[in-house]
Amino acid sequence: MQTLTLTHEMNDDDREALLIGLGAYNQTFIQRDNWGPLSVACHDPQGTLRGGLIASRKGNWLCIDYFWVDETQRRHGTGSALINAAEQEAVRMGSRFALVDTFSFQALPFYQKQGYALQMSLPDFPHEGMQRHYLIKTLDHADGQNASVTASP
Repeated sequence: MQTLTLTHEMNDDDREALLIGLGAYNQTFIQRDNWGPLSVACHDPQGTLRGGLIASRKGNWLCIDYFWVDETQRRHGTGSALINAAEQEAVRMGSRFALVDTFSFQALPFYQKQGYALQMSLPDFPHEGMQRHYLIKTLDHADGQNASVTASP
């Protein structure tokens, strides 16, 4: 007889087994030759991190997982430079699209200014009155080195 265990924190062995099983199944459908991490960091002259981006490449997609710019660096081009550097490297590595999500209290107008198009919003996420927005962008390969970016229709 099988046993179900409900927990709020999966143990490391079970987590690893789950991920291995899911990965093995997914490999029958998805090639993973263009997958990997990508990050960009901005440090001040003293070496303090003032902004950064953590992303992953998944096939044709650059998936921006975490993005932060220090309050003192906002509206000075730091965020745009971080996004642009990640997009250019993603294009160089073969990505054609970019995906990011943001909460309503975060950076929706910033991403739209960068050419990201809103695809969907989840209402009342994570709390009532807030939204989680998902945006995408088509990355243009015309230049190769300094890729320009355009919003997808």
